[in-house]
Amino acid sequence: MWGQAIWPVTLECGDLILRPIKIRDQREWTRVRTRNAAWLESWEASSPAGPDQLPTYAGMVRVLNQQARQGSALPFIITERQPGTPKPAIVGQLTVSSIVWGSALSATLGYWVDQGRAGRGIAPTAVAMATDHCFKVMGLHRMEINIRPENAASLRVVEKLGFRDEGLRPRYLHINGKWADHRSFALTDEEVPEGILARWMAQFP
Repeated sequence: MWGQAIWPVTLECGDLILRPIKIRDQREWTRVRTRNAAWLESWEASSPAGPDQLPTYAGMVRVLNQQARQGSALPFIITERQPGTPKPAIVGQLTVSSIVWGSALSATLGYWVDQGRAGRGIAPTAVAMATDHCFKVMGLHRMEINIRPENAASLRVVEKLGFRDEGLRPRYLHINGKWADHRSFALTDEEVPEGILARWMAQFP
């Protein structure tokens, strides 16, 4: 089940827009990432082979786009309409990866958000938008998010959205130069028949 309705796709909720990441986003993306270097460093994925093995921006986008064409990833950039800006500004990135079809129908989701826009509901809204797309449009069954136990901000996101805590995965991912423990959270489509975005937005009448 892979076609135009699934990818490429743009998802919108109010001023928040999730759209495919592009090569031409490099300048703005790099500016946002540089500004947030200290904020993101502790949670940054790294290569066990060393920092020299990390891809360039263009290399990252090429790999993500290749995975999207193969139906194994959805590489979104998170943008926001802001007063006084001619176009929506980049405020983060969200990638649905490790999409498995067949009997599993599962995926993993990861994201980061600009520190200057943190605490404004951007992360939970973006996660809800992408998860609904995966469940309601793509027909996936399970979404998983893995978070460092020390990452209080991200733990609040999955708590707000009702993801189940499935326990600790010791030394699960290579983060900031070392193998790091993660807590695994998951949600299945049966748990949110009304949609996770609708449930999240219902808290703000």
